[in-house]
Amino acid sequence: MSVKVTVVNHPVAAEALTHLRDQNSSNQFFRAEMRRLSLVVIAEALRDVPTTKVRVTTPLAETDGIKIAQRPVLVPILRAGLGMLPAAMELLPDADIAVVGVQRDEATHQPSEYVAKLPSRLDGRHCIVLDPMLATGGSLEYGCKLLAARGAPQPITIACVLAAPEGIAYLERSGMDLHIVTASIDERLNENAFIVPGLGDAGDRQFGPPH
Repeated sequence: MSVKVTVVNHPVAAEALTHLRDQNSSNQFFRAEMRRLSLVVIAEALRDVPTTKVRVTTPLAETDGIKIAQRPVLVPILRAGLGMLPAAMELLPDADIAVVGVQRDEATHQPSEYVAKLPSRLDGRHCIVLDPMLATGGSLEYGCKLLAARGAPQPITIACVLAAPEGIAYLERSGMDLHIVTASIDERLNENAFIVPGLGDAGDRQFGPPH
């Protein structure tokens, strides 16, 4: 089992990430730039999605084409992962959507599940997990193990905006076969397990602080 990491190198992604990092970006602008960046990251994450050949008739002739072999499953990790979902649905309009709600204990930084709506079996279904922030890796490990337990083929793809070296190292010890696609690997985690320089709390900056 191994963990492959792909860092997206694209000026559109870099500009959108700059806007996300800016503490003065409004919630509305943050959501728009999250969608914009997610389009680039998720497109890269789908580079190796299984496909089959098809024939298509153009106005002038027949030619070869492809289609995605089976409907993938999009799995946003609530709640921050919801911000990546619109872009993923644009790229994969017929994908199934499953949700995993995992919250991090602010004292221990350990994940705790509060909702999981998944198909009972995921055999043969390519799963793309959406979570903007790979910080400690605990929430993503939890979500990916739920998918693997239901038969999801590995590698499971993780699409994120930022990753911390500590989170990547944690997933490398998980025993799963994973492919992480991210716009940036940042410097480190701080004492509160936030990514530095990061962009703050992705959930709060998209949706406002919880009440």
